[in-house]
Amino acid sequence: MLTKAQIDDAAARLEEAERSGRQIGQLSLQYPGLTIDDAYKVQSAWVALKVSGGRVIKGRKIGLTSRAMQSAVNINEPDYGVLLDDMFFADGGTIPTDRFVQLRAEAELAFVLKSRIEGPDCTIFDVLNATDYVVPALEILDARIERVDPATKATRKVVDTIADNAANCGIVIGGRPFRPDAADLRWISVICSRNGQIEETGVAAGVLNNPANGIVWLANKLAPHGVALEPGQVILSGSFIRPIDCARGDTIHADYGPFGTVSCHFG
Repeated sequence: MLTKAQIDDAAARLEEAERSGRQIGQLSLQYPGLTIDDAYKVQSAWVALKVSGGRVIKGRKIGLTSRAMQSAVNINEPDYGVLLDDMFFADGGTIPTDRFVQLRAEAELAFVLKSRIEGPDCTIFDVLNATDYVVPALEILDARIERVDPATKATRKVVDTIADNAANCGIVIGGRPFRPDAADLRWISVICSRNGQIEETGVAAGVLNNPANGIVWLANKLAPHGVALEPGQVILSGSFIRPIDCARGDTIHADYGPFGTVSCHFG
């Protein structure tokens, strides 16, 4: 297990990497015994740094919700990160690329809560009852930790991604908000394009068979830490497409059919 000093050092280096735009090396190489619990402690320490600097927690994100992605990183459950107030961008707006390092985008559904959700015995019915509305979203991803080590060519591990706030850096909400019982969440689909060319398509059932199950998992996962999901928070339930690489000048457009569209431009 990492010491408090090592956790604080990793958090400070992640903060500097985001500020400077210069990635740090993989924590899994620096600390070969790094555990998932250690990685979440680094994430928490980094978020605490941001909160102490004036940022406000506005929600959570869930990642690695598909079996294909879990198998790719040798993990058998999702991961999670924190959404802060400065991560929210307007639908159709511009994402400032110079603020980030290696941008990618994913399409998913965001749940906006009207009441508290807490584990350890949270069910899908609790989630549906506590959700005010569901809305299409794009998640913007970044990598403050190197994805590939330049010396060894080792790819980053899931512990690196978790420490890196589950790779989250932004969220765009758009389309048509709807009540969670107004549609079969499993069958909501998306066509995602970059610069007018279709890159990915997907169906929400790819997220744990129902995107609401991601919220169930998160509530129960946070319960041992005394953390609940609070009214007004936005919870990104997990992507049902592969991440799309983005660069300055790109426009991402996600078409959710009857539930509207959400888009952003990287400027």
